[in-house]
Amino acid sequence: MAAARYHGVELDREDLRFPAGEAPSPATLVEWVRGGGLWAKAARLRWRHLIGLESAGPVVLLLADGSAALMVRADPARNIVWLKDPTGAGETQGVAVDELRLAQVWTGETLLMRAERGSGLDSAPFTFGWIARMVLSEKRVLRDISIGSLVLSFLTIVPPLLTMVVIDKVITYQSFSTLAMMALILLGAAIYETYLSYARRQLILVIATRLDAKLGLHVFKRLLALPIDFFERTQAGAVMYQLHQVTKIRDFLTGRLLTTVLDSLTLLVLLPFLFWLNTTLTWLVVACAVLVAMIIMLFLPSVRRAYGHYQRAEIEKNTVLGETVHGIRTVKSLALEPQQREMWDRKVADAAGWRKAMGDASNWPQSLVIPFETMMNRGVLMIGAYLALTNGGVSSGALIAFMMLSGRVGQPLVSMAKLVEDVEEVRASVAMVSQILNNRPETTTPGAGLRPKFEGGVRFDKVSFTYPGSKNPALEDITFEIPAGTMLGVVGRSGSGKSTITRLLQGINREYEGYIKVDGNDLREINLAHLRRGFGVVLQENFLFRATIRENLIAGRPGLTLTDAVRAARLAGAEEFIERMPMGYETWIEEGSPNLSGGQRQRLAIARALIHDPRILILDEATSALDPESEALVNANIQRIAFGRTMVIVSHRLSSLVDCHQILVLDQGRVVDMAPHRELLERCAIYRALWQQQNRHMEGAKATPKPVLAQGD
Repeated sequence: MAAARYHGVELDREDLRFPAGEAPSPATLVEWVRGGGLWAKAARLRWRHLIGLESAGPVVLLLADGSAALMVRADPARNIVWLKDPTGAGETQGVAVDELRLAQVWTGETLLMRAERGSGLDSAPFTFGWIARMVLSEKRVLRDISIGSLVLSFLTIVPPLLTMVVIDKVITYQSFSTLAMMALILLGAAIYETYLSYARRQLILVIATRLDAKLGLHVFKRLLALPIDFFERTQAGAVMYQLHQVTKIRDFLTGRLLTTVLDSLTLLVLLPFLFWLNTTLTWLVVACAVLVAMIIMLFLPSVRRAYGHYQRAEIEKNTVLGETVHGIRTVKSLALEPQQREMWDRKVADAAGWRKAMGDASNWPQSLVIPFETMMNRGVLMIGAYLALTNGGVSSGALIAFMMLSGRVGQPLVSMAKLVEDVEEVRASVAMVSQILNNRPETTTPGAGLRPKFEGGVRFDKVSFTYPGSKNPALEDITFEIPAGTMLGVVGRSGSGKSTITRLLQGINREYEGYIKVDGNDLREINLAHLRRGFGVVLQENFLFRATIRENLIAGRPGLTLTDAVRAARLAGAEEFIERMPMGYETWIEEGSPNLSGGQRQRLAIARALIHDPRILILDEATSALDPESEALVNANIQRIAFGRTMVIVSHRLSSLVDCHQILVLDQGRVVDMAPHRELLERCAIYRALWQQQNRHMEGAKATPKPVLAQGD
């Protein structure tokens, strides 16, 4: 943190995740620093590297006992470095240490960091250029693979060359000694080629694995950085299908592209050798490959159009599938299977039609190139035989050697031509993925912003907000203030802006006018992750992960244990039913939590929100979907939950808000009044009308006359 502070970045200790009781690994520290917006790299340095580092800020040395030290200065002339305690204790200028003393506590593990220069891969738009930069970042492995491929290309010349010598020299002159020497050379070349082929495949496997991991990590990281409103306005099925195109990009990078490029390196070696064997036959092979490329390029626009229509049809098909699976209870309960099946049939028919159109567009070039590919093999044999018979400058051995090598030359040429078609498909896949990943993230500087200690005071000052695409403001000139520890109820008719206030308070929507302040700090200036960690939020519908109850309550937060989970469950009133379950806190929650009632799910959600002891707790319609008994259990714990923290409770049921210190009444995005329950009943007509509507049955029960028997005529 001290080294990051030197570069103007304040890291949050809560972002550092590592197992309890262990020291964080260098990779964990690198991820933590990069998350704060700095460039970072873990390295193992020797003393000579350390002493030669230029002064670009403090260097973090990871010591053998799990602690760390800052190297603030190095003096190569005196062969010493100055170390400083990261906590700030000790000498302000650092302590001079030589190589011998440092070697007793330091094994070479070092964390290098500096300010980011330009746009790194993490922040750059997802494009074809981004993919190229990611591939080129593995330049050392690519260099080794390229060298191995070039050496293998030279070795591929050996068997045809020996074959030519055997036919033209050995057989003609009956030279057994030459044959034995050729056999030994061939054996040695075969062994060396086997070893190099194995090494090249291993290197290709390494780079494929690294590229696959980098691509997967980047996509998921960018997905998590997107704002919530993007997922609210984008269909889940479309998002899943578009992101699934990453697999096609990955397969292209680690398969067809890499193989074609490496095989194409053989052209640098084999083409000159083929021209040496026979110029006429070599030009024939090159001409056929060029004609194949021209045919593919000619049909490329029609293939591209058909492929674009096919992808859009697939998106619509997967959207229907996702909505059906997500809403299967509604589909079953309303007997909507025929309607969904009919819609699915239409989408499948559309996708199949465009797939057929794409296949038709691709079939023509694939068929038209067959004669030219045949010419590269059989045509070369026929013309070469003619030249051999007419003394056209090619011997029988040279012809056979040429035939052995022409396939290795022709195949990369044809593959390079066909690669253009694959590139177009991958370009379309990149465009689809970029439609998701290139959306504006929630914050462009995740490590920036204030990190105050929250007490719970909240102030809205002339806040107005309009949702994107809407003409009517959701909130207009909202002004109110509550001190820390206040229990605030928020009520109003549907569409009055109740939930919008909680969204702005969580930083979900930040394009508002006016000011929102938490403990006097402008909400826009507070670090977003720090803000949300200081809040606890319980919604009407809460998602529970497919995991144990304990894992759901802790939710991967570092430093929390079963004791914390028990404390939060007790506070939320969930301890009683958890202990009745077969495995207690280790009970497994299935997808959709069918083994829990609505009240149990809601109490677990409240416990999960309370486990890190937030200073501000938001309950947004948290009890509206509960049965009366479950609602009574939750409301009975509200007073205990509210102790020592600010609570914002949004509810349609006014009976659950009567104990709130203040109740904010909204109507059409404006503040109508704010006061305790009794005062609002006396002076606020809207609140009084809402209260009377919900309690009409009680007043009606008092005024209902006793039933009497009807008198007949």
